[in-house]
Amino acid sequence: MERVIVARVHGSTHHESVVRWARQEATRRGLALRVVHDRQPDDLDDAQLVATGARDPDGVLFPACPVVLVPEVPAAHPSARPDAEIVLGIDAREPAQAAVDFAFDTARMRGARLRAVHAWRFPCCAAELPFAVPEEDRATWEDHEVQLLADALRPWREKHSDVHVLEDVRLLPPARALSRRSASAGLVVVGRSSEREQGPTLRALLAEALCPVAVVPV
Repeated sequence: MERVIVARVHGSTHHESVVRWARQEATRRGLALRVVHDRQPDDLDDAQLVATGARDPDGVLFPACPVVLVPEVPAAHPSARPDAEIVLGIDAREPAQAAVDFAFDTARMRGARLRAVHAWRFPCCAAELPFAVPEEDRATWEDHEVQLLADALRPWREKHSDVHVLEDVRLLPPARALSRRSASAGLVVVGRSSEREQGPTLRALLAEALCPVAVVPV
């Protein structure tokens, strides 16, 4: 069966941005484009990728393939540049393999840099300190997070040596760390668990992101 890119037009959600993004992605991947209305599961069986509006309340939940949620942006938005940076949200302790694969493949296909963002927070013991976290302790903890990210990415960097990877460790909540990078990114990539509801991090990211967000089932 021929694999296709599906643009899902949902209710009153902006159509132009979704279809435009899906058309560009279909051209990049050499696939056909199909436009469907609302929820039509039978039309998604052969989908390699589904694009839908960022305000589509349940568009991310039903397909078994990656879903890209597209905000309403003008055609000249930085995310439209073919070489705009791909941003990967990664938990260095438990990398979502499917999401990492998708991000590397997309960066390679577009000839774009991949920024791997690992968000972290202070360990529980920091809350027990009677004073601010000493800079020495912060530096030690951050160095550990940097090493975790480097170790997590090593297999993919070896497999995709032609992809330029920037490792980015941030002491921020994950959604905020990713949304800050979305202003000039071509795509933000995150993983999704098998749960039927969006988690708080994904909801916050979709509310704040300024570029399309690819949600990859893991």
